[in-house]
Amino acid sequence: MTSRIPQIGNTHTFVGQDIRSLIELRRDLNGDKPFMIWEPFTGEGKTWSYAAFANQVARFAAGLHRRGVKSGERVLVLLDNCPEAVFAWFGCAYAGAVAVTTNARSSGDELSYYCDHSGAVAAITQPKFAELVAEACKGVSWIAVTDTDNGDEPLSRPSTDASFWRIDADPADLPARPRDPLAPFSIQFTSGTTSRPKAVLWTHANALWGGKICALHEDLRASDIHLVTMPLFHTNAQCYSVLATLWAGGTCVVQPRFSASRFWPTSLKHGCTWTSMVPFCVRALMQHEVPKHSYRWWGSAVCDPPTDAHFNVRSLGWWGMTETITHGIVGNIHLPNRSMSMGRVAPEYEISVRDDDGKDVRPGETGSLFIRGVPKLSLFAEYFGNEKATRESFTDDGYFITGDLVMLADDGFLIFADRAKDMLKVGGENVAASEIERVILTVPGIAEVAVVARKHEMLDEVPVAFILPAGGKDAAAPGLGDTVLAACTKALASFKHPREVRIVDSFPRATLEKIAKNELRKMLADESARG
Repeated sequence: MTSRIPQIGNTHTFVGQDIRSLIELRRDLNGDKPFMIWEPFTGEGKTWSYAAFANQVARFAAGLHRRGVKSGERVLVLLDNCPEAVFAWFGCAYAGAVAVTTNARSSGDELSYYCDHSGAVAAITQPKFAELVAEACKGVSWIAVTDTDNGDEPLSRPSTDASFWRIDADPADLPARPRDPLAPFSIQFTSGTTSRPKAVLWTHANALWGGKICALHEDLRASDIHLVTMPLFHTNAQCYSVLATLWAGGTCVVQPRFSASRFWPTSLKHGCTWTSMVPFCVRALMQHEVPKHSYRWWGSAVCDPPTDAHFNVRSLGWWGMTETITHGIVGNIHLPNRSMSMGRVAPEYEISVRDDDGKDVRPGETGSLFIRGVPKLSLFAEYFGNEKATRESFTDDGYFITGDLVMLADDGFLIFADRAKDMLKVGGENVAASEIERVILTVPGIAEVAVVARKHEMLDEVPVAFILPAGGKDAAAPGLGDTVLAACTKALASFKHPREVRIVDSFPRATLEKIAKNELRKMLADESARG
């Protein structure tokens, strides 16, 4: 990074603290109050009080130490939502290790990359992924496996020695270490516009910041009960829900995933007051009767959408990234918001919206979104193992380059305009077109490929691949489209698979002979409009 990027000082708000400080403080203050309620689709649920949660996290941390995991070493975690995902994430940090939380829909190729790039020394997964992890992560010393698949009985249980719950020891055996807020906390791999995802490294100060600021933005209280249905390997569930609830002293209700048919019964059973939503969840719930409920707020990409009246709830709009930890733009929790806006600039950050010449846009204009904070505190620490990518992600004046376009309204609210052109949003998942293109180009006989988004009623967007064979369309090998889909199925998570492969004779071109993807997008949009 350049010297103009702000650096964290020695008197910041979390000096002398790490995640242990927050866990232990809540243990002492809240004791027997429920912190995490596990509500599986099948099997028995369970509740952990703050005291029981803190004890389990500490025992897991001691178990890691007994297995030889050292401070700073990485542990790959491949789990759908379950209590073990929360214990592994916090337990690694409690021990001084670094949890590498990965998308549970990752392919073997992706897992191999995540494991190799992070230098993971061990892996934690569940029965249905155990064989995949064993094949993809050959460099790890050991693999631990949960007893169930998020509550569901697995086809085969792990051996006793491989059981997740065997990572257990007396917390008194943990070696003493300083409470360093700048120590590495966790890693998430986030899709980018490069050929491989980047490893976003958070510090303990990042995690504490995320919990504190999310709780503040969301007006979370000790009385709040936060339903967690978003994936626990993503920032939304990790920070906006779990860390924020821990900071506020509330209660989390964790489910394996979002389920429209189970949403209201679970919400009513536990009196849930807060949850995060993405568009496809809202669309799915529109098909269900809305009961009298206890929700104060839903977190969303936009403030006060028209659907709020249907659900008798208010939606708090926000914008954030893995790199920003929490919301850089957020609605007013106590005052009116502009409907369908993202909110206003969060007071903890600086936002700049600039035109193509680098000048600030005027109200009513659209420009590129930049955000400035303090790395290792209010912004991520670095892209682990990729100094060049870290450096190139900031402007000369210290702003992080988000790649998003927003419109600055005349009342100061910000409205999302577009995302970086090569990023797709598939059912709440960020997908880089370049990741899909990289795989397709491994198929023999392909000269060029362009992957763009097509609008989808439930998933927001889905990938469509345009293929130019070497020698033109007439020279395409028989079944080329099926071969491309098979390659993507093998190498990519399912949500990244193209929904359609089109073989073309030529591409529309832009400056310097680049493929004019905007014309491909327009063609798909026109087709959708015609029905």
